[in-house]
Amino acid sequence: MADYKAPLRDMRFVLNEVFDAPALWQSLPALAEVVDAPTAEAILEEAGKITGNTIAPLNRSGDEEGCRWDNGAVTTPAGYPDAYRLYAEGGWVGVGGDPAYGGMGMPKAISAQVEEMMNSASLAFGLYPMLTSGACLSIYAHASEALKQKYLPNMYSGIWAGSMCLTEPHAGTDLGIIRTKAEPQADGSYKVSGTKIFITGGEHDLTENIIHLVLAKLPDAPAGSRGISLFLVPKVMVNDDGSLGARNSLSCGSIEHKMGIQASATCVMNFDGAVGWMVGEPNKGLAAMFTMMNYERLGVGIQGLATGERSYQSAIEYARERVQSRAPTGPVAKDKVADPIIVHPDVRRMLLTMKALNEGGRAFSSYVALQLDVAKFSEDGQARQRAEALVALLTPVAKAFLTDMGLETTVHGQQIFGGHGFIREWGQEQLVRDCRITQIYEGTNGIQALDLLGRKVVGSGGELYRAFAEEIRSYCATAGAELAEFVTPLKAALDNLDELTACVLDSAKRDPNEIGAASVEYLHVFGYTAYAYMWAKMAEAALGKVSEDDFYASKLGTARFYFARLLPRIQSLSASVKAGSESLYLLGAEQF
Repeated sequence: MADYKAPLRDMRFVLNEVFDAPALWQSLPALAEVVDAPTAEAILEEAGKITGNTIAPLNRSGDEEGCRWDNGAVTTPAGYPDAYRLYAEGGWVGVGGDPAYGGMGMPKAISAQVEEMMNSASLAFGLYPMLTSGACLSIYAHASEALKQKYLPNMYSGIWAGSMCLTEPHAGTDLGIIRTKAEPQADGSYKVSGTKIFITGGEHDLTENIIHLVLAKLPDAPAGSRGISLFLVPKVMVNDDGSLGARNSLSCGSIEHKMGIQASATCVMNFDGAVGWMVGEPNKGLAAMFTMMNYERLGVGIQGLATGERSYQSAIEYARERVQSRAPTGPVAKDKVADPIIVHPDVRRMLLTMKALNEGGRAFSSYVALQLDVAKFSEDGQARQRAEALVALLTPVAKAFLTDMGLETTVHGQQIFGGHGFIREWGQEQLVRDCRITQIYEGTNGIQALDLLGRKVVGSGGELYRAFAEEIRSYCATAGAELAEFVTPLKAALDNLDELTACVLDSAKRDPNEIGAASVEYLHVFGYTAYAYMWAKMAEAALGKVSEDDFYASKLGTARFYFARLLPRIQSLSASVKAGSESLYLLGAEQF
C-alpha cells in the first residue's frame, strides 16, 4: 500500500478558494481571535504529519493483530498506546473543544479535515478520539457546570477517553425499548444497571479512565423514546480533588469478532449498579444525545470519504507502475514490455470515479461543516436558523451518501489491483472491510434515507428542501456564461430533484409505504445533485487558473468527468422512485 499523504492541497483549495472559510471565521466574533488562514494552515500541516508518520504505519499491523480481550481487560495492538499518547499530547482529541475546558477551539470546518486525515491513516484508530469527542459534545451542551469542570479537561486532553452506550441486544434503531435502568440515590447520583452492545472503545488500554455516556430509563419513565435519560458513568470513580478512586461497578463482558476495524474495541458492556450522574433533564436523553448526532453523523460520512481517499492514493500509484498489455491506440511505454494500466479506459473510468467522488465528498463535507460553524457561532439569529435548517436536512445525506460512495470508491481501488487487491499484503481489501461498517453504525443508511425523506422533506412539507434548492438556483442564476457547461446540467439536475420531491410529497399522502419505498434512491439523487453543486463551485474556483498550476487543470477535467459520467446516474434512480411501492408488496412473506 502507498504511504498515506494528507491531501492538504485539495483541503486548502476547498476551504480557501471554494468557500473562503477564513472570511467566514473572521466574521464570527467567537472565532475571529481563534483562527485565521495561517492558523488553519499550520494546524492542517501538523495533522498531516502525525497522521501520515505516526498513525498510518499502524493501520495494517493493527488490523493483523486486532484487539484482545482477557477477563474483562482489552489490549489494543502494538504501537497503539504510544501513538495515542502522542496524538493526545498534540491536543488533537480536543481540537474542536471549548478553550475554557482545555480544548483547542477550532471550528468544525477544520476539525472535519483533521478527522479525514485521521481516518484515512487508520479508521480503527480514529474511532477512539472520535467517540471521546462525541461524548464531550453532549457533556458540554447538557451537563451541569460541575460535571463539565470535573470531566471535560481530562477528556479534551486525551488523558481520559469517552464512549457512547446506546444499543442493547434487543434495541438498535428502536431505542425506545431499551431496558437499562437508572435508580435515583439520596446523594443525587444514580445506580445504572443493564447491558449495552456494540460499544466502540467501551474498554481499552489507551487511557487511565473511560467516561461512558449511557442511555437508561428512570423507574417512573414514560414508555417509548420519551422516557429515555442520559447518564455519565465513569469506568473509575473520580474524587473531588480530581484524582482517581475505586473502579465503578461495570465491566466489559466480551469484544466482537468483526469483518473490519479489528483494532477498534467493539465491546459488550455490563453495568451492575454502576454509579452515574444525569446529563441534561430527566426523560430528555435522546435530545442530549442528538446534540452530538449531527457532528458524529458527519464524522461517519467523513470516514467513508477517508477510506476512499486512502484507496485512491494506493490505486493511482499502482496504476502508474503496473504494466499489463498495450494501450488501445498502440504502445505508450515503448521501452517496456507493456504499458502502465493507467492507459486503459476502464482503469481510467475507475480512477476518475474515485477522484470525482472523493473530491466532491470533501467539498460537500466541508460545506456541511461550515453550516455547523454558522449554527454554533453566528450572532445573527436568522443566519443561525438557516444554517440549523440546512444541517438538519443535509446530515443524513452526508452520513449515508458519503459512506455509500466511500464503499464504491474502495471497491474500485481494490478492483484496479486485480488479484493483488484481494490478498492482504497490498492493503486494499482491508479498506473495503473497514469502510463497510460506516454504512451501518451511527444509524444505518436506510434509516438515514428515511430521516431525509420522511422527517426532513415530507415532515416539513418540503420547506427544508426548498431552502437548499433555492440556494442552488440562486447560484445558477448568477453564474457567468463561462460556467454554462457546469451550470446547465446542474440546473437540469435540480429541476429533476424538484419534480421528484413534489412527486413523493404527493404520493406519500395516499400511501404510507411510498416514503420507505423511495427513500434510498431519493437520497442518492439528492446526493449526486448536491455533489454537482459542489463541482460547479469547484470548477468556478479553478476556471481561469489553469495556466497557473496543473492542479486546476486536473480539477476542471475531473469536474467534466463528473457531469458527463456520474451525474447521469440520477436518471435511473429517479425512475425507480417514480415506480412507487406497489412492486415491493407483490409477494407475500412466504413467497420470498
